[in-house]
Amino acid sequence: MIPNPLALIAELTHRCPLHCVYCSNPLEMAAVSSELSTGEWIDVLNQSGKLGMLHAHFTGGEPLARADLPELVAGARTAGLYTNLITSGVGLGPARFESLVDAGLDHVQLSFQDSREDSANWIAGAKAHAHKLELSRLIRQHKIAFTVNLVVHRQNIDHMAEMIAFLEQLAPQRMEIAHTQYYGWARKNRAALLPTRAQLDRAVEAVSAAEKRLAGRIRIDFVVPDYYARFPKACMGGWGQRLMLVNPAGKVLPCHAAEVIPAMTFENVRQRSLEFIWRESPSFQRFRGEDWMPEPCRSCHQRAIDFGGCRCQALLLAGDASATDPVCSLAPAHHVVEAALAESSTDGKVSEPVAAASFLQLQQRASDLWTYRTNRE
Repeated sequence: MIPNPLALIAELTHRCPLHCVYCSNPLEMAAVSSELSTGEWIDVLNQSGKLGMLHAHFTGGEPLARADLPELVAGARTAGLYTNLITSGVGLGPARFESLVDAGLDHVQLSFQDSREDSANWIAGAKAHAHKLELSRLIRQHKIAFTVNLVVHRQNIDHMAEMIAFLEQLAPQRMEIAHTQYYGWARKNRAALLPTRAQLDRAVEAVSAAEKRLAGRIRIDFVVPDYYARFPKACMGGWGQRLMLVNPAGKVLPCHAAEVIPAMTFENVRQRSLEFIWRESPSFQRFRGEDWMPEPCRSCHQRAIDFGGCRCQALLLAGDASATDPVCSLAPAHHVVEAALAESSTDGKVSEPVAAASFLQLQQRASDLWTYRTNRE
């Protein structure tokens, strides 16, 4: 019997004021005109509650781009869901934050790019760092849970201890320190973002020391790069095992990047119920469980733990979504990961992330569109 999903990831919009070089959002983003309406999202939230889900994670893009966010938070609360806002904080001031708290917001996850303002703004492609500091002080004035998120990569990993000390003074209950996942723009920028083994080892030591020092005060969740693991992680807890993601246009996905897999069709909440999609849709059944697995996964003792790893990563690295995730040391295509690691460990100059020309011009157009549409709302 298929257990009920635990959480809804409500990807409200792909609009975002930041231009992060590690962004894992799809390169083909959903247009604003295709976004679900307020009423459609409320219906999704009600269905989620009836399916037995416990959490609603509001994310994007930047969920604050939706003027109806307080209504959606209230709708999730009415549906019996714990509400979590995952945000850059850009566009959030005191009055709007009060409206979200009044609507029933339980938890805020605020993202930071670095402890150093110049570096943080450069990575984000926007002058947002100072605002995030002000917002963290505002959050602490309310009785809601507070997590700070930090994405780690080659460009900032060498001062991990400094970044942890910076996050500590923000007084969160939890730090989520996660390495870049190589999808979207992050995949294009991998050579500039993948750290060396020595860098990673020093970072692990810094996190371990901080965990001991902060025990009982601040919880630290640390996610190391997949490429250095012996075995892969169970992506999203396993395909179709725990979570449902609804994207801005209403497509229901097992994970953020699933649409990169060709020849797969994903159901839409405008045509099908969440319950049907979870229990009967071919897309959620395709890589659920163990029956689809090839060797060496099929006979591996890890198969019920990592479920063969990430299907999207298998496609991007091995060219086959049905393959063993190449980050696994037992995978037939593991040589692809070994080559990437060898490249990251060379003494030669590492390339800069795609910036200046093509990337920032594209992102500037997106930023202009964000400003225009947000002002209209």
